[in-house]
Amino acid sequence: MIFVLRQKKQDLPFDLNRKMNVAYINLCTEAEGPYKRMAIWFQGCNLLCEGCCNPELQPISPAHIMTIKEIVDIAIESKGKNGIEGVTFLGGEPTLQSNIKYLISELKDRNIGTIMFTGRGLEEIDEEIVKNLDLIVDGRFDKNQIDTERNLVGSRNQKIINVTDRYKNIDSWFLNKRDKMVEINICQRESLLITGDML
Repeated sequence: MIFVLRQKKQDLPFDLNRKMNVAYINLCTEAEGPYKRMAIWFQGCNLLCEGCCNPELQPISPAHIMTIKEIVDIAIESKGKNGIEGVTFLGGEPTLQSNIKYLISELKDRNIGTIMFTGRGLEEIDEEIVKNLDLIVDGRFDKNQIDTERNLVGSRNQKIINVTDRYKNIDSWFLNKRDKMVEINICQRESLLITGDML
């Protein structure tokens, strides 16, 4: 299920009216982390790892400019309709979104779990972002260290960091290799969004 992104003008409290540059949203997936999740891919990355699995998300250019309230409302609706437990942030590079800390905080306030995949090391990430996340997969992708043992982790140098205990008891989701988990969604304009473990 791919959400059709539409912009709306809204008069909102300042934090909720902050903008983010969203490439795609998958309303419900089981390929981007444990349990049913919503997945958000952000547009733009300045790390430019060689062999990146999403090179089309590297250009720092406008895709779908959305308010935090719009994204939170979509997550709440998906929680009700699809039974999602959490949201996974991917990219692009999620930490390039200057307002992501506000989005994460809003989701935490609604008991929606948060997982972030970032090319930055934990020590490079703003503490305001880290403190409200539940789990981080950090580190730049290294094509010379392809990880074929863990789920969704691209290279062996990347770490899985439990910030809270929310996913601590299900580390096996990442650590015990499953059969390939791939989802294919048909999007508008006759394009496909393929997600999951491709290696």
